[in-house]
Amino acid sequence: MDKISTSSRCLKESTATLSLEVTNYLQLMGVNAGDYVSSRVFSVGGYDWEIRFYPGGIDEQDCAGKASVFVWFLGKEDKDVGAKFTMSMLENKTKAQVASLDVRKRFFRNPEYICWGFPEFVDKSRLESLSRCGDGCFTILCVLTVSLESSPLELPDHFEQILRDGRGTDVVFGVAGHEFAAHKSLLAARSSVFGEQFFGPKAEKDDMLRVEVLNMEPAIFETMLHYIYTDSLPDCEDEGGYGTATMQDLLAAASSYKLDRLKIICEDELRKRIDHETVTTLSALADQHGCNRLRVACDKFVPSSK
Repeated sequence: MDKISTSSRCLKESTATLSLEVTNYLQLMGVNAGDYVSSRVFSVGGYDWEIRFYPGGIDEQDCAGKASVFVWFLGKEDKDVGAKFTMSMLENKTKAQVASLDVRKRFFRNPEYICWGFPEFVDKSRLESLSRCGDGCFTILCVLTVSLESSPLELPDHFEQILRDGRGTDVVFGVAGHEFAAHKSLLAARSSVFGEQFFGPKAEKDDMLRVEVLNMEPAIFETMLHYIYTDSLPDCEDEGGYGTATMQDLLAAASSYKLDRLKIICEDELRKRIDHETVTTLSALADQHGCNRLRVACDKFVPSSK
């Protein structure tokens, strides 16, 4: 879970642990330099990040005999984002530490400084030797601390606060016995579906409107509502992050309310969850909600799984 501590009035630090499971390293031997496997996307400090592991090194000339690991900044904002991190690699079977390096504060900026890491993180020969003696499975951990100089509260923080304390709400949603109060104008600004519902020709004019939401779990609606107000998903307390079923339901909700960016976030995450057990369900989901990239990813997976 993302933990925030404030050390001064204008400095906010957010720390989280990113993880990447490397299964059966022996199958990755021989991949080209520059090819990588990536973790799921993690949100830290209000920005998206991921780990990329390059079994053949990030560059053929500079990484001979070495595997590389980098943390990638996926934010689009045109400003510097300061971060420091520690990268370590553990053998799953013995829990022994294979490699560990740390980086003092670096500045990330898209597109100039989109990643920082270690070109010569670990010897490929060592990974091969450990894999032949064990099961070839490793875990890469990145403890990432993001610091942002800002005013004490930024806009998403304010919106999250008014959502939490319920000031000025003028609509109540009933979802399977749970109630969620919100602000019609803000919802309408974020979703054309809400805009039509609240301010279209057939909209009800009640000062305090009540809307019943069908075919949606309360937790999914609450997560969607948090995204609408803050442009980010709430921190997930589960160690593995949001489950596949949750991401499917959230994608369906985003599609229903035409929240295009949330839909893309869910789609990108589900593309990483495709396996023999999920490919059929995710393929049908992609067709139902017009998710072309998810559809293509499912199609590419099927031939290789036969």
